[in-house]
Amino acid sequence: MAAQRKLMRVLAGEAVAPPPIWLMRQAGRYLPEYRATRATANGFLDLCYTPELAVEVTMQPIRRFGFDAAILFSDILVIPDILDRGVHFVEGEGPRMTPLAVEDIGTLPRPSVDEILAPVFETLRRLRRELPEETTLLGFCGAPWTVATYMLAGRGTSDQAPARLFAMRHAAEFDQLLALIADLSADYLISQIDAGADAVQIFDSWAGVLDETSFDRFCVRPMARIVEKVRRARPGTRIIGFAKGAGALLEDYRQRTGVDCVGLDWTVPRKLARAIQADGAVQGNLDPLLMVAGGAALDAGIDRVLADLGEGPFIFNLGHGITPQADPDNVARLVQRVRAWGGA
Repeated sequence: MAAQRKLMRVLAGEAVAPPPIWLMRQAGRYLPEYRATRATANGFLDLCYTPELAVEVTMQPIRRFGFDAAILFSDILVIPDILDRGVHFVEGEGPRMTPLAVEDIGTLPRPSVDEILAPVFETLRRLRRELPEETTLLGFCGAPWTVATYMLAGRGTSDQAPARLFAMRHAAEFDQLLALIADLSADYLISQIDAGADAVQIFDSWAGVLDETSFDRFCVRPMARIVEKVRRARPGTRIIGFAKGAGALLEDYRQRTGVDCVGLDWTVPRKLARAIQADGAVQGNLDPLLMVAGGAALDAGIDRVLADLGEGPFIFNLGHGITPQADPDNVARLVQRVRAWGGA
């Protein structure tokens, strides 16, 4: 049945009309039911690590909108968390952790992903039982570069200068850190597949701050390392790679990393998006702010994306995660309009 799910057919290279749709961060603060559930948890990580709660918030947008995919409710920073970096979330400010120093790199633990993240895998098993049969279940992780930026700065920064400077000054140690994150992430994804995920997405949210040489070294090579390790252990695993802000560097991203589907943010030019799609599936790329604006602007944005990419192998999504200010009525309008599309 998994191979017949609409989104899985697209990941295999098939054009499906209307295209399957899901949204990054579709379980989140824009939904009142999510806010109510989160209020019952003892912090954000508790929400991620408590299967009953994580299943509930993952299911909420499926019940409300009937998306073609559910994505595991978790966070990209579970890898630093199992590396004992003191991950915690400050309300209104985001994640915090103990910043890494160069002397810390060689002393980082080598934890057992299966043991420490067992609650996450239990969430996936429960989701696969609860989801409609036709709904794809997506697992995910953060890409090594993006995860490393948080580990080195101890928080998110606008230009990722702490990680970039660290890589310039301590090249060998930085490569060692990326390799460790890549290997743990691959183990994490393999266990997600074993627990019931149909496919996985790897989020490289801070790829857009890098020059061409650094993008190859810090984003492409670690991504390829993850893909190779996952596919060696679980042949045929379908993988979506999302390198936000990479622009023209995405032109041969699929070929260099081995991903099945290339996620596109809303700044990717139409010509480039179509060229990438000529080689396989793409996902994206509506401006998330249109989910706040609504109305005619939203309709026009949806129609542009469908006109550009709807005829090929395509998964409709936003160009990044939905924002807390998004109107759920606009999400319903989006789903209705995509589902009504029948192609040219």
